[in-house]
Amino acid sequence: MPTLDSFDKRQLRNVFGTFTTGVTIVTTRTADGKAHGVTANSFSSVSLDPPLVLWCQALTSRSHAAFNGGDHFVVNILADDQIHVSNQFAKSHDEKFVGIEHQDGLGGAPVISGSAAHLECVKVASYPAGDHVVFVGRVERVGHSSRRPLAFGGGRYMSTYAHDLGPISTQIGWDKPARAQDVKRVAAEMPAICESVGQHTLCLSVWGNHGPTVVNWEPSEHPISDNLRVGLVYGVTISAAGRAFAAFLPSDVTRSFIEEDLRVFRGPEEDEAAQRSAFEADVAAAREHGMARVVDPALAMRLHKIPTNAFAAPIFDARGVMVMTLAILSQVDRLTPDWHGAAPQALLKACRALSHQLGHQPSQSTPGDSK
Repeated sequence: MPTLDSFDKRQLRNVFGTFTTGVTIVTTRTADGKAHGVTANSFSSVSLDPPLVLWCQALTSRSHAAFNGGDHFVVNILADDQIHVSNQFAKSHDEKFVGIEHQDGLGGAPVISGSAAHLECVKVASYPAGDHVVFVGRVERVGHSSRRPLAFGGGRYMSTYAHDLGPISTQIGWDKPARAQDVKRVAAEMPAICESVGQHTLCLSVWGNHGPTVVNWEPSEHPISDNLRVGLVYGVTISAAGRAFAAFLPSDVTRSFIEEDLRVFRGPEEDEAAQRSAFEADVAAAREHGMARVVDPALAMRLHKIPTNAFAAPIFDARGVMVMTLAILSQVDRLTPDWHGAAPQALLKACRALSHQLGHQPSQSTPGDSK
């Protein structure tokens, strides 16, 4: 590793950025009742007795006067599905709290809902530190949830996972991946299932390090494409396979992928709340029917370049864990969008039989958003 005796600000920033941190929103409220908040990763615990924390703010920050003159602040430690919250407070504007659910904490400082944890503090000291100021607070009240915290390092957001889960789970964010022998076993059944569902294209996917990942195809007599690629990664929110994983995997596994998908695929004029509500309705419908679907021509054209309908059902193993999803895809004139159609019902039956072959018992709970 080269050592630099002289360096510019960018080089120093890059070195600082290798230290991965959590992400916080620090909030306060001024005497005139106005709420202020700023994204900060320069937060640290200082002391347990007395309970003290510190954070740093740039002197050039628009809200510096508010924090410098205030008596209270709250450190909101963001959960890993709150990237949009971090981005909203990182920008310099006056509407940071629009659309952000929160309650008043000590001194009226906002406590942001859905955070991994928060600390309500009385400011006890501040110290100049170059182009920043260090604020020290005495912790008066705390809140803590079971949500996974958001992380930031190297200029990008990250998710945190326990190191002792091993290298595979650290990469894919899931400590119960599909086993190779189970994938082979299911793939061997796909020709017969293709026949039973009416000669529709079948797609087998597992949860990979980038989300739903195709591991096998059964083209059928009417394939949706001449180029069915193994290794293809589907979007969580726009594919039937992705929606199946969103419905039946634990939410802390899929949450960050969902948030990124919603951001990427949001139209320039599309309302964020409406987009999220529509997706949540699709996931709820998947749980109700035991399988997911995509019957939106616009999404189908984006994915397959032709109008298709698709259904995807989960496959569980002996642990009661969803390890794969099997989807049927076909042109809209061959596969109706009806949940109770012959093809999707045959798919659901086949996936339940496959789950049974892998040792899953119907009485076992299946991990979804309730876990």
